[in-house]
Amino acid sequence: MAVSARGAQWGRTIERPNEAWLARQTAEPILDPDLPIVDPHHHFWDRPAERPGHRYLLDELLADIDTGHNIEATVFLECRSMYRAGGPPELRPVGETEFVTGLAAMSDSGGYGKTRVAAGIVGFADLTLGDRVEPVLEMHIRAGGGRFRGVRHSAGWDQSETIGNSRADMQPGLYQRADFRAGFARLIGRGLSFDAWLYHPQLGDVVDLARAFPTAPIVMGHVGGVLGYGPYAGKKDEVFADWKRSMAALAACPNVSVKLGGQMRRLAAFDYSAAAMPPTSEQLAGYWRPYMETCIELFGARRCMFESNFPVEKVGTGYAVLWNAFKRIASGTSPEEKRELFAGTARRFYRLDHSELQQ
Repeated sequence: MAVSARGAQWGRTIERPNEAWLARQTAEPILDPDLPIVDPHHHFWDRPAERPGHRYLLDELLADIDTGHNIEATVFLECRSMYRAGGPPELRPVGETEFVTGLAAMSDSGGYGKTRVAAGIVGFADLTLGDRVEPVLEMHIRAGGGRFRGVRHSAGWDQSETIGNSRADMQPGLYQRADFRAGFARLIGRGLSFDAWLYHPQLGDVVDLARAFPTAPIVMGHVGGVLGYGPYAGKKDEVFADWKRSMAALAACPNVSVKLGGQMRRLAAFDYSAAAMPPTSEQLAGYWRPYMETCIELFGARRCMFESNFPVEKVGTGYAVLWNAFKRIASGTSPEEKRELFAGTARRFYRLDHSELQQ
């Protein structure tokens, strides 16, 4: 496996997966195949202008799910897909919820297998609208047909151009702004949850937000956004220590959970663009275990949930091997802890009633 020490951009590169390269991945028997899983973080998109030939819709997700693991349900996370072409700019993201609701309805028909796809939907609303975000949230809720669960408003910012920010106009301190917090209050007042996403040097902003809104259900995405490329390359021990201190402070906020996944790119533990073949689940578990085990120790299993982050992670692994890696990482936990890590926490956080998953 090629390990990169160069400050290259491959940790943030967005390209379509190399299917021929993925086909070289060693086939593995499915570990603990009956363990119920709720995948709380995946995307759908079809953007030919931006990603020609790389569509990921219901058929593509189901092909990945149908590789052996017991995926009972999934949660869709916003990815700026299928926004409305016209109308007020603040309402255009509602188009994404409308789009995903249609795919979820297809899944609910029962004609596409047992997995309840997009049982929960997390969309985007510009929380810096403050009080004016209220009608946007209302439209998302109506468009979601009972599935809309919350908002992700990403705040990833780093002064290095190599890292790449969440948006071109991103500035530091988004979660501390008064207008953002006014919109956040409206979100929480609606009984909705918040998906936080930024990079590990910014974790203090999530800590401050969680303390300011101690009853707000917040989930920190992708293991706290650990960076391992660009100016952070070659500083693994220093980065880990900084990240762990911040995550310990975040874990002290009882309203915060964390997603375990999404490290294929930003952690940059190996250079998938140069590797001769994809890693095994044992190799992936070796890269990610120090971070994910630390999260489980700090937050407890009831506030941790494994996530696929597909198809983003598909640049480095297939779905079956990914979940095998997670199961290897969780191998030292109790049966009850496994049930929480792989399904229980996600069901609870995203309000996915177990009885509904069996319909």
